[in-house]
Parts: sequence; structure tokens; C-alpha cells
Amino acid sequence: MSTKIFLSVLAFVFTVSAFGQKPTLELTFTAVDNTSYVQLDSIKVMNRTQGGDTTLYWPDTVLVLDYHVGVPELNPNWQRLQVFQNYPNPVKYQTTISLYVPEKDDVGIIIADILGRVILKTDRVMGEGIHSFRFAPGSGSLFFFNAQWRGERGSIKILQATSNSNGVSSLEYLGAEASSPQLKATEDIQSFSFSLGDELLYIGYGNALQSGMMDTLETSETYTFQFATNIPCLGTPTVTYAGQVYNTIQIFSQCWLKENLNVGTMIPGGRDISDDGIIEKYCYDNDPERCAVYGGLYQWNEMMQYTTQQGTQGICPPDWHLPTDEEWKVLEGAVDSQYGIGDITWDDQGYRGIDAGINMKTTSGWNSGGNGTNLFGFSGLPGGYRHFYGFFDFIGDYGNWWTSSESDNYYAWYRYLGFNFPGVIRDTNYKEFGFSVRCIRD
Repeated sequence: MSTKIFLSVLAFVFTVSAFGQKPTLELTFTAVDNTSYVQLDSIKVMNRTQGGDTTLYWPDTVLVLDYHVGVPELNPNWQRLQVFQNYPNPVKYQTTISLYVPEKDDVGIIIADILGRVILKTDRVMGEGIHSFRFAPGSGSLFFFNAQWRGERGSIKILQATSNSNGVSSLEYLGAEASSPQLKATEDIQSFSFSLGDELLYIGYGNALQSGMMDTLETSETYTFQFATNIPCLGTPTVTYAGQVYNTIQIFSQCWLKENLNVGTMIPGGRDISDDGIIEKYCYDNDPERCAVYGGLYQWNEMMQYTTQQGTQGICPPDWHLPTDEEWKVLEGAVDSQYGIGDITWDDQGYRGIDAGINMKTTSGWNSGGNGTNLFGFSGLPGGYRHFYGFFDFIGDYGNWWTSSESDNYYAWYRYLGFNFPGVIRDTNYKEFGFSVRCIRD
């Protein structure tokens, strides 16, 4: 009788623990080439807000994130027991768990399954410092690691990606380090941190290709990478907006308008665009025919429709938005032959890439033999710009495109391609300049 009562209480304790765990988000990934299924080799998830990344390898295609994955906030004096989230999580074969002990004493560890059944139990005298264990889960999909020291308790939830019905759970002590938990947390315990609202970059690899997409994560999501490119966007070959028909282009997981935006009422180049509820544009040399070929030129604030929220719709069609600086980086990595999506080179200011510019430029229309290959169908044209002093310059030589990401109150990020270089330049400029605008599908 006493044994049954003990197990019932234990089950109750772990049930409460389960409800007390931090809420999680589940990210599921799949891929297609046009409409045909593609098996992903791996998926890399990069946190562009906090930094850090993690990678899933086939057949793992689901990533479960605590709202605050990584190291919890520590007591400034490090006088409390701390149990850190295991890594990797979910687990495929084995995972590392670390905990911090403030002073030498006995530490009790219990690992239980979702029903509260004790899977493993151990007691060990541990000195001050960080202690690490290697845990190999057996059958089951959810486990709770619980540690107790001087009446203090800490616990984490461990997820197993693929349950091994014939497996036996094991817990191996790896050793200790007499370092501060803050240092250990930064270096070893968890290489990926996440909070609600962080901007994440997902990169899928398959068939020797890569495909990437951005998202600001708020809820559990299912993502489908697209490995087709240089075709009209699936389901949206054209977009009719403000009396004009735009073609679309699928560049892996991004869907872009194939032409520069040309919407609004033309005003003279010598006049600043005003916030009067009417979309206004510049045409190079005040010639409407230039807008028909190259699209309009827009000051940043007018393009944004007087908000500073990056990724806003702005002057784009419904269900489309103004690309962010990060979305441009994904495009550049997708079309460059050497530096892939997520490479640190795209974070640099100034000239970057090997041939991304050539691969984005049209095959005609650029001065001095500076035409491109238009390998992915982006069809970048040398539309020049409108200077903030009111004159126009560099048509045929350079194409300039705003992003929706501002640098400060006066400057915003933009990209430009040139007749005389093969890469892409990332820089900032005064918001009063008139640059071309491209839209990307939500």
C-alpha cells in the first residue's frame, strides 16, 4: 500500500511540474520543388535578433522551442541551484544536461517520464561549479530532469524527436568545471536562445541546394521551403495593382515582383514628396516614359507611408510588403555562387558577394558592357536615382533599391547594383533620396 501511495504522489508532483514548464512553440519543416516533395538534408535556424543558431538533421524536421530557450536568469550571487536546458532539444540519440551547484553537498537527481514513473535516479556529492551529464533517452517522447540540493529544486523538460521503443535510458556523469554559470552558459550550455518576437532565419538544404526564409515568430508554425526558382510565383503569376499588371518571380522560398514598382502621381524632381494621402513618385528626368521602363523613384518615408515599421506594406499591393534588410540578405545569399544564405559576409556594410550582382542584373540595358546574366529572373534594371537636391543621375549605370529597415532618423538601408562590379553593395543613405522599390509577398 505504501508503495502505491508513493507512486501516486510522485505522479502528482511530476504532473504539476509538467504544467509548470515554460510554454513551447513547435516548428515543423518540409520542402517542395515547384509542387514535388523534396527530402531535406538539414535545416539551420538562425536567431537574427539575439544571435546563435541550431541545426536539425534528417529525419528530424521538428524543432521545439521554449519561449526562453537557453540559460534562465541567474541569481547575481550564484547562490541557488540552477538547471540549464539540455542541448540539443529535441533529442535524437543523446543530449547534454548541465547544472550549477553553489556549494559542495549532496545532489539528488531523478529523471521521470510523462506519467511520473522514475526512469533513472542517482545521488552524488558535487562541489561548487557546473556539472554536466549525458542523457540517452529510451522509449517515450517526454522526460523530466529534476535535481535537488539543500531543499532547492530545479527541473527541465526533455523532448525526444524519435522514440526508441527498445532503448534503455542512461545517464552518464561527464565532469565538472569550477567556472561561473554565466560564462559556461555563454560558451557551452546552449548555443541557441529564443524569445517571442525574435526574427528567425530558416535555411533548408536539399538536393545540393539551399532555400531560406525569414519570420518573426509568435506561434507554432509549419514552414515549406521552395526549391524552384526562375519561375512565376506558384499560384500568383501576376499581380494587378493600381491599373498595372506586374509579373512575379519565385527565387527559392521568396516571391518577388519581377518589375520595379510604378504606382502614384508623378511630381517634379525639385519638389519633396509630401504626406498628403496621395502616393507620389519621381520619374527620371521628369519623364513618364522612364517610369514605364524603370518604375518610379520614391523617397523612403513616402514608400513606407510614414511609418518606421520594417516589413510594412507601404505602397506595395495587398498581401505584399516592402522587403527588410534581412530579406535582401536572404536574396543575395540565394543568388551568389560562393556565399550562401546566412553567411556573415551579407552583414557587412559596403561591397559584398562574388557574382550576386551579375546574377540579379538584366541581360541588357547596362552601360559599358555591364549587363548581367539574370540567372534567377530578378531582372534588376539600372534606373539611377533622384538626388535629395532634386536632380537625377546614373541611369544606365546603377540600380538602387530601398529596404524597409531604417538605420536612424535620417538614414535607411538600401542596395545597389552597378555596371562596373559583380557583387552587391549594402549601404545607408538619406531618406530624401529617390530610389527604386521592389515588393515581396507576405
